[in-house]
Amino acid sequence: MRPTVHDIAAEAGVSLATVDRVLNNRPGVRGVTRDKVERAIEALGYVRDVAAANLAKSRTYPFVFILPEGDNTFMRGLAVEVEAARARSAIERTAITVLSVPAFDPAALAAALERARGLAPAGVAVVAIDAPEVVTAVDALREAGIAVVTLVSDLPGSTRDHFAGVDNLAAGRTAGTLMGRFLGGREGPVAIVAGSMLVRDHRDRLDGFSAAMAESAPGHRLLSVVEGHDDPAEVERLVANLLADHPGLAGIYSLGAGNRGLIAALEASGRQKEVCTVAHELTPHSRAALLSGTIDALLNQDAGHEVRSAIRVLKARADGLQVIAAQERIRIEIFLRDNLPVDPA
Repeated sequence: MRPTVHDIAAEAGVSLATVDRVLNNRPGVRGVTRDKVERAIEALGYVRDVAAANLAKSRTYPFVFILPEGDNTFMRGLAVEVEAARARSAIERTAITVLSVPAFDPAALAAALERARGLAPAGVAVVAIDAPEVVTAVDALREAGIAVVTLVSDLPGSTRDHFAGVDNLAAGRTAGTLMGRFLGGREGPVAIVAGSMLVRDHRDRLDGFSAAMAESAPGHRLLSVVEGHDDPAEVERLVANLLADHPGLAGIYSLGAGNRGLIAALEASGRQKEVCTVAHELTPHSRAALLSGTIDALLNQDAGHEVRSAIRVLKARADGLQVIAAQERIRIEIFLRDNLPVDPA
């Protein structure tokens, strides 16, 4: 049985009130008495349950989430999950502020991080851009004693506390292995459509995909990456150009968002059954395209799990507790038309 404050009081020969003052580092305890209590704590091996103590004191955790603006269906879904967390604030004892910034704008993101620091939260969760000014802003938060969790896209060069997202290198490798197998005997090059090489998740996916394709389909040339900035209209234009410029195109790997444009371009060309297409994130549009055969496979990450994980980690950091790594591992989900989950709509 774990020792309790009653055991400490009995061991030290003091009152429960005195033990409480020592545990909470409050004044009014003589030095000799404090020493007796601390020796009792050490002798008994008492470990304080910080989370329970905070619950008893009705502590509220102020957090800031910084999310990108724009027409990215996955990011809008992430924002919905953050709003759901805000709706649970009374139960989870959180006070969540949301800041929005233009997508793929390092200067704007760095400014938002600086603004978040001025709000003095217990922690910040941010969809990161891998740029020097963003690293500097994150490190400034950490120096101020504010915990930082990166969401979806990581910032490993910073002192951030934790990354809530999938292993994007592994996700890219998975996409490459699927592409290599699905291509079969088809010949021709493979196109790659990214959002922006400024974000780490897209770079990691590209590295993983390229490595796996070199192993599983070495005869296929990878075309130069095109960046659609996760904008459906821009992605549609880029994919239409790729299809026109490469009549023998064998496959497309969409490692970012803007898949409405990808789907529109493929279906307008009439070649959606000829071109093997692997993409990311299960959205209403990508679900329909998977069912119709326009997309062959989807890799997905659970936005709700990522938001809940970020909150758990930020709470743990605020309480000085260890993070349970297995609980915070975000899985890579692979969907074909055969194993789609039931549409919640």
